Amino acid sequence: MNKAKKIIKKWRVILLLLFLLFSFMAINPQFDAKGVSIRNIETNSAAAFAGMQNPPEGVSETSREIIKNINGNEIDDLSDYADVISNIKEDEKLTIQTNKGEYIFLKQNETGITVGKVATSNIKKGLELEGGTRVLLQPVNKITDDEHEDIIAVMRQRLSAYGLSDVNVKKANDLLGNRYILVEIAGATKQEVKDIVASQGKFEAKIGDTVVFIGGKEDITRVCRDDGTCSGVRSCSETKEGYVCTFEFQITLSERAAKKHAETTKDLEVNLSGSGKEYLSKSLDLYLDDIKVDTLQISADLKGREITDILISGPGSGTTEQEGVQNAVKQMNKLQTVLISGSLPTKLEIVKMDSISPTLGSQFVNNAFTIGLLAVIAVAIVIFVRYRNIKIALPMLGIGISEVVIIIGFAALIKYNLDLAAIAGIIAAVGTGVDDQIVIIDEVLSEKEQYYRLDQKIKRAFFIIMAAYATTFAAMMPLLKAGAGLLTGFALVTIAGITIGVFITRPAFASIIEVLLEE
Repeated sequence: MNKAKKIIKKWRVILLLLFLLFSFMAINPQFDAKGVSIRNIETNSAAAFAGMQNPPEGVSETSREIIKNINGNEIDDLSDYADVISNIKEDEKLTIQTNKGEYIFLKQNETGITVGKVATSNIKKGLELEGGTRVLLQPVNKITDDEHEDIIAVMRQRLSAYGLSDVNVKKANDLLGNRYILVEIAGATKQEVKDIVASQGKFEAKIGDTVVFIGGKEDITRVCRDDGTCSGVRSCSETKEGYVCTFEFQITLSERAAKKHAETTKDLEVNLSGSGKEYLSKSLDLYLDDIKVDTLQISADLKGREITDILISGPGSGTTEQEGVQNAVKQMNKLQTVLISGSLPTKLEIVKMDSISPTLGSQFVNNAFTIGLLAVIAVAIVIFVRYRNIKIALPMLGIGISEVVIIIGFAALIKYNLDLAAIAGIIAAVGTGVDDQIVIIDEVLSEKEQYYRLDQKIKRAFFIIMAAYATTFAAMMPLLKAGAGLLTGFALVTIAGITIGVFITRPAFASIIEVLLEE
């Protein structure tokens, strides 16, 4: 008991306990999490008009708004949410209660709400653990640092506009100076991601050879979506090959684009169509990635006028009417997304694409937990066999677990996704920690150095530990950029882990051993 009091009073042990406390606060475990968390609210949706908002940027996982009740039905998980929503008819009133308020609106075809599991902690799981798709993209042409930043910004906006949540877009470079973009999207399929990120997304509306407006905020101030009054599939017609369905949605042009339209149309001739309607001699042609997607006739009464409201339309085809509607909606969503986000500075090519199912991701979690537990038990057994002293084995085991908690707390604090590379980094850091603790024990128990005091022996051990730390730190630095950023997690977590160990957990372990082994 006296030794326990001495250990607690050591300032290095107090520092360790404080870091453990802060780590638990950063992780913020939730042991009774129920409901579904709001991941995304689509712009101009019924939910958005009712006052529901997207989670603030950078919000922690446990601080997201949680849906608890819908129309008097308790919502415990995703299956409850799906069952309740599917049983509510279109135009029926929805009363949604969350942990932050109540929202009432009429259900449309889509509620505009994207939900996910309620987080049980602030630990963010990476692709291998959560499931989803990872794409490594490389610009076709050489780009500057500013263009690299522009691509990242447009890509984030595009993915957000497309309604995808849990998106991670970041820059990546390799040791040769090549620039890449790494995109990770939880829950998305390969084809969905390929359709969104592989194309440059260059939208142009031309009258003849003159570009009247392009995608992006400078020319387009509003794009109608998720609103049946100004957006949707309007008609389907049967053909020899199947069905062709036509979508329409309204956009609002900026003053600059409206003036360009007026200048381009003021000198055009007026022609009479076979049905007796008057149209201008040139049409408005819509191009997506230099491919004409539709041609719109311009009514004669719009000649020379600065119009701001434009109706965009296009087709979608399929072997069945349902497939035609689905393809029309997909084409409409893609076009709307490009109009909202604008085009990328250059075309991108897919270097690597990986897709992992959520089921496989959960297996990774279970396997990682099992292997980690077995590793801890194995280390404890080896240490006990080596020293035959429970006073040594237990503190080493406790310090190892403390390191894992603090590293995970650090990752939760900086909102870093824990993927397999990061888990490998945790194992590497804890492994070096065990090595360092063995160095401390061997120095303390060394019979050849009996003329040294205990504190001097510990100082000698830390000289060896610091040299090993510097070597490992230097070895990890190139890995931060190696492999186009795919090894960044391993390098970053290893560096964080060994730094935490050298400055927090190893000194605390030395203080504990100093008390336990003193005569």
